[in-house]
Amino acid sequence: MRSSSRLWRPLVALLAATLSAAALLSGTPATKANAELQHPRQEFLRQATGGLFLHWGMRTSPGYTSCSAWENAVTAGNWDPAYWVREAQKLHTQYLVLATFHSRLGYARPWPSAIPGSCHSKRDILKETIDAATAKGLKVILYMTDDPQWHAEGLPAGKSWLDSAAYSQYKGKSVDLSTRDGFGEFSYDNFVEVMQRYPSLGGFWIDNDNAYWETHGLYEKIRQDRPSFTLSNNNEDTPIMDMISNEQKTGMTPAYDYPQAIYTAAPRLIEADFKLPSTGSWWYGGGDPAVDTKLSLGRLISNTGSSVKSLMAETAMINGRFPAQQEQFNNLVDKYLDPIWPSITGTSGGGYDHGGLQPGVWNDGAQGVTTVSSTDPDLHYVHVLTKPAGNTLKIRDNGYPVTKVTNLRTGATIAHTQAAGTLTMTGLTTWDPYDTVLRVETDGREGIIPPASYTTTASAGSNPGNATDGSYLTYWDSNKTTPVSLRFDLGQAKRIQYLGINQREDSVSYARSSTEQSARIRDYKVYVSSDGTNWGSPIKTGTLPSRRGVNFIDLPAQTARHVRLEVINTYAASTDTTRYKRLRIDEAWVGTAYAGAGTPSTRYEAESATCQGTVDSDHTGYSGTGFCNTDNAIGAGVQWTVTATAAGPANLAIGYANGTATARPMTITVNGTVAGTQQFAPTGAWTTWQTAPVAATLQAGANTITLAATTATGGPNLDYLDR
Repeated sequence: MRSSSRLWRPLVALLAATLSAAALLSGTPATKANAELQHPRQEFLRQATGGLFLHWGMRTSPGYTSCSAWENAVTAGNWDPAYWVREAQKLHTQYLVLATFHSRLGYARPWPSAIPGSCHSKRDILKETIDAATAKGLKVILYMTDDPQWHAEGLPAGKSWLDSAAYSQYKGKSVDLSTRDGFGEFSYDNFVEVMQRYPSLGGFWIDNDNAYWETHGLYEKIRQDRPSFTLSNNNEDTPIMDMISNEQKTGMTPAYDYPQAIYTAAPRLIEADFKLPSTGSWWYGGGDPAVDTKLSLGRLISNTGSSVKSLMAETAMINGRFPAQQEQFNNLVDKYLDPIWPSITGTSGGGYDHGGLQPGVWNDGAQGVTTVSSTDPDLHYVHVLTKPAGNTLKIRDNGYPVTKVTNLRTGATIAHTQAAGTLTMTGLTTWDPYDTVLRVETDGREGIIPPASYTTTASAGSNPGNATDGSYLTYWDSNKTTPVSLRFDLGQAKRIQYLGINQREDSVSYARSSTEQSARIRDYKVYVSSDGTNWGSPIKTGTLPSRRGVNFIDLPAQTARHVRLEVINTYAASTDTTRYKRLRIDEAWVGTAYAGAGTPSTRYEAESATCQGTVDSDHTGYSGTGFCNTDNAIGAGVQWTVTATAAGPANLAIGYANGTATARPMTITVNGTVAGTQQFAPTGAWTTWQTAPVAATLQAGANTITLAATTATGGPNLDYLDR
């Protein structure tokens, strides 16, 4: 069964452009009430890869303690906003965030201000930057802080970067700028001044929030006076904001991986900001710290593969230029990204809201992300950020039959096969040190039962139909209930092969601390029924990995009308009160056959084959009546007789479980000829069953296929062979 993926994105885009979260309250909206999911003013952010986060102010090296000295440096020191724009273009960014009215930089303002209270320049650097950016098609966003707590940092005792007396005289009342409320009033006035003076500004990037702003309707005033301005907020998901920005966390595994426990999942605009010099007081210290190229590029690519904008922080030092090592990084990126730019710009993160191949952890230590073209849903890119140990890469194909794979940098064709839901690419010997990009062309999407053809119910939570409605704007929330089940009534008996599950990306992929843990599904059971009442024993039990992107539960192929996914628990412990028992599913679907499988496969059970070992049934989730538990010896394995109607290549799939921590390799022999070796990587538990693809050439009629262990530990538990 093949469904057209070409119709999917335009319909969703049309829906997204006309709905807001307020209108989706009854359907568990993707963001808080009143947050606009789509608006024309957001378009430049949605089309952007990221921005340059430019820090400079009173404390910028060599550092100033008087407004006049700073003003002289800015005016006579060859400060050139056109240079900043050129550096932003080298990074392939589309906007600049000018961070000068920054608490730890001395609250300096790069525009002539009529409001006393902190240093401001007579030279209009803000206008010059806006003009320089506009000339190159970029936007400028102004950073504004709400926090006065650093008003004396770096100064002698009794001194402050803020002048409460001057501002009080200006206001005709006593205002203490060192308090949150007093500073809120001062910064409010600056918002208004900037709005009135710079209509071409892209918007404001706001550090947290301030009660004065809220009680005095600052955001509403911005919306009224400058409806074209975007609003971004750092670390606080204020509903009226267009985008939530998070500081990219450290301690991820790998270090570049999914940026953080984001506050709200897509389609909310999300930004991750990270420092290019990853250590030191780089933003004012005056040194020249190193830039970790692999980490920084990895973050940029990983964010792109997560539909997250990258805000890369640098600092303008003496005379407004970046330190040498930051300039060198910018120069490297300028040339590095050009050959792979089609895989970054105009794409969405693959394996999430817009379909695409599965990102995250792959085979033999490989990790990375995928992207999918925003205009052609059959064009995908695989970004290998950490290469596998060998020359083969295996990725779940998510129902896409693949027609061609090429190396995007070199144009070289990559050999590939598909079986059991996995795309296997072989002969990969040339790996880029940072990002090997493979261009994958597909032909629609197949083997998925159209969700509109069946009914979805749940044992808890509201609007379970949101999990199968084809819209990423809605999701099913179990209301912190586990165990909980999601049920699919297919309307009539149909063949089932696997379940696909796309969970909300609003938590980390793994536990970083006792209070920051994954809200993804952990243990599960799958049942089938002919009548929706009598379910019997589960046909599959197991544990899903706590990983980014779409997950799959492979099932023993059979025919049934009703399917029930029972979620026993999630990964978050009770110590993480935010995510404990949280379960949110964007989309779930039932697969009737794997991509490229053609006619439904014939299953050959291991318990009916010749098993060198014992036929056991003590680990649940197997197909048929049992599985082959091979002897712990070299050469131990199983032998099948497989029938083919015609000679030629065939994609086979071996069902297995490996509950150890190491692979259990086996040699595959077809009709006496060695066809290759399959590693049979760990599956996490003996009750977690997976499939491994095997490419073979069969003869017409009967074929003898043998799997033999190559180590003294024997093979994994072998369940079946699918042809």
